[in-house]
Amino acid sequence: MNLLKRYIVTTRPWSFTMSVISVTVGTLLAAADGPVSYLWYALTVLGIIMFHAAANVINDYYDTRYQVDEPDSPTAKYRAHPIISGLLTPRQLFLEGVVLLALTALVGFAAAFFRSYHIIWIGLTGLLTCVFYTAGPVKFKYRAFGELAVFMMWGPLMVEGAYAVQRQVLSMKALYVSVPFGLLVALVLFANNFRDTAYDARHDVKTVSILLGRKNSHQLFILMIMTAYLYVMGMIATGLISLWGLLILLSVPQGMKLIKTFRAKIPDMADALVAQFNMAFGILLLIALFLENVVVS
Repeated sequence: MNLLKRYIVTTRPWSFTMSVISVTVGTLLAAADGPVSYLWYALTVLGIIMFHAAANVINDYYDTRYQVDEPDSPTAKYRAHPIISGLLTPRQLFLEGVVLLALTALVGFAAAFFRSYHIIWIGLTGLLTCVFYTAGPVKFKYRAFGELAVFMMWGPLMVEGAYAVQRQVLSMKALYVSVPFGLLVALVLFANNFRDTAYDARHDVKTVSILLGRKNSHQLFILMIMTAYLYVMGMIATGLISLWGLLILLSVPQGMKLIKTFRAKIPDMADALVAQFNMAFGILLLIALFLENVVVS
C-alpha cells in the first residue's frame, strides 16, 4: 500500500457519510427559505469531511498514546489501526491531523468572512471538541461525555453551520430537525462503547455504558432508537416537517433488526452496523426534506 493510500485509510473515509448528511440537512432546510449556493455547499462538505477526518486521526493518535488502543483492543479486530497495524508512525499520524485541521480552518475562515460570522464560534467549538475529545486534560471520551460531544457536533452544530453558510443566520427549525440524526450519530459511538465495556474498564476509561451496566445500556440503546422515531413523529404532528417525514419509517425494520441483534450478542462490528442504520435513516430524512421543498415550491 503506497503512502498516500495509507494516509487516506487512516482517516476512516467510510464514516464520512454522516458528515455529508448533516451538512445536506442544513442546506436543504436553507433551500426551503431561499436560494442556496451549490459552490458553498460543496466547500462546506469539503471542510466538514476534513474536520471529520482530523477528528478520526487525532482520536486514534491519543488513544494509542494513552495506551487505550492496544493490539488486543476490540477496534483492531475489524479495521486496521493506523499505528498498531504499522500503517503510519505516531509522528506521521499526528502531523496528518494537524494538516487536516489547518485545511479545515482555512475553509472555515473563508466561510466566516464571506458568508456568516456564526461559523467562527461553531468552528471554534468544533476545533476544541475535536482536539480534547481524547487529548488531555479534558478527554471527553474517557469521562462519559463522548456521546454528548458527538451529538452536538453532528447534530445541532453541523446542521446550523450549514444553514448559516447559506442564509447567514441561525434557524430554530434547523436546530429542532438536527436532533434525531445527531442522536443516531451518538448511537454509533454508544454502540462502540457498549461493545468495549470490559476492555475500557480495564484501561480506566469511563463511558456511559460502564456507568450504566449491561442491562441499562441495552435499554438506553433501545430508547435512543425509539426516541429518534418518536421525535420525527412529533415534528410531523406539530407541522415542523411535512408528511413526507413518514418516509423515515421505512428504516424501522432495520432498527428492529439492530435491537434484536444487540439483544442476542453485541457484535464485533457494533458501531459499523449502527452506522449503516444511521445512514439509512439520514438518507430517508434527506429525501423527505427534498420532496417537501419540491412540493412546496
